[in-house]
Amino acid sequence: MPPRRVVRVLVIDDSPLVQRIITEGLSRDPSIEVCGTASDPFAGRDAIVKLRPDVLTLDVEMPRMDGVEFLRRLMPQYPIPVVMVSSLTERGQKTTLEAMAAGAVDFVAKPKGGDLTTMIDELRTKVKIASTANVSHWKNKQYEALPGTVGGALAGKVAQQAVSKKICAIGASTGGTEALREVICGLPRTFIGTVIVQHMPAGFTKMFADRLNGIAQVVVKEAADGDIIYDGRVLIAPGGRQLEVVRKPPGWAVRVYDGPLCCGHRPSVEVMMNSVAKNAGNKAIGAMLTGMGADGAGGMKAMRDAGARCIAQDEATCVVFGMPKEAYAKGGAESLVPLPRIAQTLMNLAK
Repeated sequence: MPPRRVVRVLVIDDSPLVQRIITEGLSRDPSIEVCGTASDPFAGRDAIVKLRPDVLTLDVEMPRMDGVEFLRRLMPQYPIPVVMVSSLTERGQKTTLEAMAAGAVDFVAKPKGGDLTTMIDELRTKVKIASTANVSHWKNKQYEALPGTVGGALAGKVAQQAVSKKICAIGASTGGTEALREVICGLPRTFIGTVIVQHMPAGFTKMFADRLNGIAQVVVKEAADGDIIYDGRVLIAPGGRQLEVVRKPPGWAVRVYDGPLCCGHRPSVEVMMNSVAKNAGNKAIGAMLTGMGADGAGGMKAMRDAGARCIAQDEATCVVFGMPKEAYAKGGAESLVPLPRIAQTLMNLAK
């Protein structure tokens, strides 16, 4: 057997204590080597050139230059998978979403109590996932600021009150925030009611939904228990809770509840898509976007078996070709579609 590949990580954080905790925590995994540390982005830039790490962990808020600005400068010149280390404050959540838009693959949130050791297991997992990520599309890419955010010109729009006759179900994980932005912003305001599960912790999904609502034609909101599925409305499952689609004649609504983990996740694409298969059948369409693992593969197969039309994002445009690959291999997705064509493909399937 060939030797296991060791993932070389550079830790960038202005706190020596956090550097030490992350270094010691990551180093407990024999498949991870911390090849260096840096206390700010300027030192980090020099370390990247010298050490050539496979992955960066990057603090969101640092002196001299914050993590977001660093990413905007770094990724077009030196694309490298980055896992952000974020605070749970509102400012930290906003900055984290900006970092994802600037090229970060994923993030972990510092616990409120300050005991960073509790997040190390998650960080180890996400570092290894990030090492497989495809970020080559960031090379020479110019950063584009989002045209309108919460409170922008589109944020005050009101959803149509037409109960949907069809449902679109979308699942995503690693790399999904930017993939969802492209897909949702490509849909017209009359598109069929849509439910989304994006793997995110509690607190981040509302801000993510609000941000999409400020730039998309459709209305986007974090789902609440009992929300009706209307045309032109996108409901995003809240972080830390499960979401199911239930019948509510003449259409459907969502049930949001504190259920157990499924496929290791809450919210889970599997839970959502199984409910769509059961309660919408051939009145549904589905899409599986970039993400690690197999969450939703069985649920999408159940949708296909119930008569739904389903697609998955292709490998070339995925950050991580895990969930789409599994959905396609299991027979849930009937075709693999490049990200730029997914919105139009969904529109065609919805007709």
